[in-house]
Amino acid sequence: MIRVVVFVTAKPGHREELLTALRANLPAVRAEQGCIEYGPVVDAEGFGARQTAIGPDSIVILESWESAEALKAHMAAPHMAAYAVKTKDLIASRALHILAPV
Repeated sequence: MIRVVVFVTAKPGHREELLTALRANLPAVRAEQGCIEYGPVVDAEGFGARQTAIGPDSIVILESWESAEALKAHMAAPHMAAYAVKTKDLIASRALHILAPV
């Protein structure tokens, strides 16, 4: 299994617009062969100093894929190319972490 953690920072004031686009793309991603988990998360409230916040403009996308081949197919999927075009002006930065079990 391959796990992916993507840290995305929206341009100030654009997180909700980015989340709307991401949510619209979820059904297509989750229907992909090899997708085990794919979903956005934001800071949970009420934990104070116990957590390190990602911030009000940030989103983390947690992904699990059956194989490296499934992840590569996801990255090349037409709906992901369309999503990238639709959201490129909303994103300030993105960090992609592709992880393998040990």
